[in-house]
Formats: sequence, structure tokens, C-alpha cells
Amino acid sequence: MSYQAKRELLLQIAPRYREASSRLKEVILDEFVAATGYARKYAIRLLNHPAEQKLTIARPRPPHYGPEVQHALHLAWTAANHICAKRLVPFLPTLVPSLERHGHVHLSEQCRADLLSMSPATADRILQPYRKQERHGLSTTRSGTLLKKQIPVRTFNDWNETKPGFMEADLVAHCGTHADGSYLYTLLADRYSHRVDRVPSRLLDTFSVLACFR
Repeated sequence: MSYQAKRELLLQIAPRYREASSRLKEVILDEFVAATGYARKYAIRLLNHPAEQKLTIARPRPPHYGPEVQHALHLAWTAANHICAKRLVPFLPTLVPSLERHGHVHLSEQCRADLLSMSPATADRILQPYRKQERHGLSTTRSGTLLKKQIPVRTFNDWNETKPGFMEADLVAHCGTHADGSYLYTLLADRYSHRVDRVPSRLLDTFSVLACFR
């Protein structure tokens, strides 16, 4: 029995339980416990003091971001190669003026302000229908939980290191449209100097990856 069904049964039985005799209360209590699975003491407390059910009226909230803002966000997301909203939103102040400068999008002042003030969570909700239509890329790795919470995700405006040596490394599989067979992996990038060293590796094991760093 669902919680909602139990509440409805309680509201029906409680008035009859409070007006019944002691012997009849025992019968009603047995039936209520058998139907709901509650402990007897808890069932007695509910029957004597049933909490009033608060009725909430669900009113659909009008969308804050209109079609113009949603289309501009989708265009920026496509231009950024479908990156996640947490990385896309900090990049919008740089990307949107570039799209406008090259004539890919024409925004009003209000639309531009709404787009640049959008939160990553809102952008995720708006982009969700588009993600379902897109083909997912191939992945040659499996997500792990060992270091997932220990390594923070840094976006474009989170890097503030002022000397070389702080790196963001990623292995890109150059496998085309199929992940079968052998292919190369790359890439090692320094965040301060923006130097990119593409070191090839044919394997994804620990020893091969460490050899690339050396």
C-alpha cells in the first residue's frame, strides 16, 4: 500500500475510531494495522491524532527564458562541441560575443543579459531535450568512484595558477567511429603556458600512460 493510500485510509477510519467503544476500537485497530503494516502504538497515535493533509495546488510556472535565449544557448553549446553546462556557462561571456561578431546569432540586450546570467543547472535543463537527440560519442574508459570526489572539476575561469607546471591531462582516443582494434591516444596540456604536448600511446594501461609523462 502506498503512502498516499495509507493516508486516505487513516482519514476515513480515524473519526470512526475516536467515536467507537473500547471493544470496537480493538477491532478497528487490528484492521488498520493489518492493512498498513504499522506498529500498534504508532497506529494508535495516528488514529487519535491524524495529521491534516495539506493540499498543494500545482501551478505551472511560465518559462523565464524564451525561445530566443534557448536557441542562442543551443547554438553556443553546439559551437563548443557539446561540452557540459558547468564548463559552458563560464565560457559564454567569451563565446557569445564571438558568435555575434561573426553573424551566427543576433541577440537583443535583454536576451544577452538573460543568457549570460544563466546558471549551469538552468542551462542543463534547457539543453536536456537537445542532448537526447544527439549521438553520444564513443568512450574507451569506464568511470570510477575512487577519485571522483577527490578531484574537483575546474572550468575555464577557475584556473588561477601563475607559473608553469600545473597541468590538465586527458587521453583522447583517435579511433574514429569504431573503438575496435588499435589506435593512438594523446594529450598533455600545460594550463599556464598553453603549451600542448601530444605524446602518442598505443595502450591505455598504467605503464604506457606513465611513460608518456616521462
